[in-house]
Amino acid sequence: MKPNIGTIDKTVRIFVAILIAGLYFAQQISGIAAIILLILAGIFIVTSFMGFCPLYLPFGISTREKKRNI
Repeated sequence: MKPNIGTIDKTVRIFVAILIAGLYFAQQISGIAAIILLILAGIFIVTSFMGFCPLYLPFGISTREKKRNI
């Protein structure tokens, strides 16, 4: 697995996951929507720490900074 998630992408994913968890624990979201959002938050956390997003692969997307050869 070649990493394809950049620093800003990781930061946004972690922030969104924390926001979803906060909304859940503050009881602002509940039911099926809460379950789906918590699963999405978990996926965001896992992909952030792995540095790899499987959904980016088929589309050839990478948010990592390209190394410059100087």
